Amino acid sequence: MTIEDRDDAYLVTHALAKDTLSKIRDVETEQVAFRKGLVKLGRICGYEIIDGAMDTEYVSIETPMAETTGERVKGLDDVVIINVLRAATPFVEGLLKAFPRAKQGVISAGRDEEAGMNEDGEFPITIDYVKLPEIREQDTVIVADPMLATGSTMCAVLDYVLDGADPENLFVLSAVSAPDGLLRVGEAAPEADLLTVAIDDHLDEDGFIVPGLGDAGDRAFRTK
Repeated sequence: MTIEDRDDAYLVTHALAKDTLSKIRDVETEQVAFRKGLVKLGRICGYEIIDGAMDTEYVSIETPMAETTGERVKGLDDVVIINVLRAATPFVEGLLKAFPRAKQGVISAGRDEEAGMNEDGEFPITIDYVKLPEIREQDTVIVADPMLATGSTMCAVLDYVLDGADPENLFVLSAVSAPDGLLRVGEAAPEADLLTVAIDDHLDEDGFIVPGLGDAGDRAFRTK
């Protein structure tokens, strides 16, 4: 299994995940390649969640030649993926290749850049739209956002996701995370497993991850 426990988070160390992240970090990577990279990264992370967190069971199967015993993943029908709009859309597209039968929820959440970061390192968050499926005890919930910077957005999102819900597994999945965000989300939602492909160095004075990969939403959708 290519997931390492780093105390404050679990790190996906799969070689293809690191290779893909390096490509989308590059400032020369244009929109189409950036989006495809996020899709690929989501798929890889989905497979890692299956391998690292989901049980298997033995089943009897009939091949064209004989009866034998096979192994199947349990719980693939009990997955809920939450798309934090908009940057997570291609990331979630990749996750759905690993979990094609997952229920999906969307939350449109964004930080108020004009208000700026307060002295505690947090941003005010605006939630514009929420549509979530029922979350049951047996579910594995994956809340996906490619960038976990200050953690302000993710904490606001988790307030909605965990309102009356207590799923068996809860993952906060990101491509790139900052230590500040991991600490904030970990304290706010200790029941969540924080899973990321990279833990970057720091946040700049505007709350952006350094070295990061820029604004994932703008790069994926070619906006400014």
